[in-house]
Amino acid sequence: MSEDIKKQIRHFYGKLAKNAKKGNSCCCSGSCCGPIANAPLIYGEEFLEGLPEEALMASQGCANPLVFADLKEGDVVLDLGSGGGIDAFLAAKIVGDSGKVYGLDMTDDMLALAEENRKKAGLMNVEFIKGYIEDIPLPDESVDVVISNCVVNLSEDKEKVFREIYRVIKKGGHLSIADIVTLKEVPDSVRQMTDLWVSCIAGSMPVDELNKTLAHVGFKDISISVEHVYSKDVIKSMLGDEARIDSIDFDLLDGAFGSAVIKAVK
Repeated sequence: MSEDIKKQIRHFYGKLAKNAKKGNSCCCSGSCCGPIANAPLIYGEEFLEGLPEEALMASQGCANPLVFADLKEGDVVLDLGSGGGIDAFLAAKIVGDSGKVYGLDMTDDMLALAEENRKKAGLMNVEFIKGYIEDIPLPDESVDVVISNCVVNLSEDKEKVFREIYRVIKKGGHLSIADIVTLKEVPDSVRQMTDLWVSCIAGSMPVDELNKTLAHVGFKDISISVEHVYSKDVIKSMLGDEARIDSIDFDLLDGAFGSAVIKAVK
């Protein structure tokens, strides 16, 4: 991934945060949402009751990680790429006052938005911190569960990300994330498209490679379950208006990517 793509990813999510503050949803081109393009459809209305609207507008996830995260009261949770805070807030409701949720994000605008949303929601057991998922600013074995929602694929060094996740999880704790996986080989040119990096598509790993990487860093009981397979029309809808779509053979991308639930234990 080029430095230019990194800057554009940061710019995209900063712009998303600013739009959410203004009351504008921006979940169209360059979105990780894929075929389910808004928070109510992903989470269900019952999950979202009482959350600030700005948190919903800033949501760019591909699934509801709280459904499969197996959180319990008193857990310490880390949400990677916490954005406007939606998953951190939902986790906070489950772990209760005896638990704690950290939300990690690299974008100043998103962190500011998340903190505003935390105050609106009146949640005292959530803390947002700035940092990169490749270098998590938390001590060894300090959290019970790590969650993320279509974020790991924004990193070009996923083994480093998973090593950091493994480091901060307590023994017996677990990883429960939603992200995009590659289901068949695609042209290298697709991997270099900024819009598809922002969409968590271009940076996705093949299922076998992901499984091997998780095992290599030390995880066990690994489970990768594909939930939705993306058609070529869905992939096309993720591209911005300025993308060079005429140079892409979308038939090659039909069924090449899908959203998955990824779980593993330390």
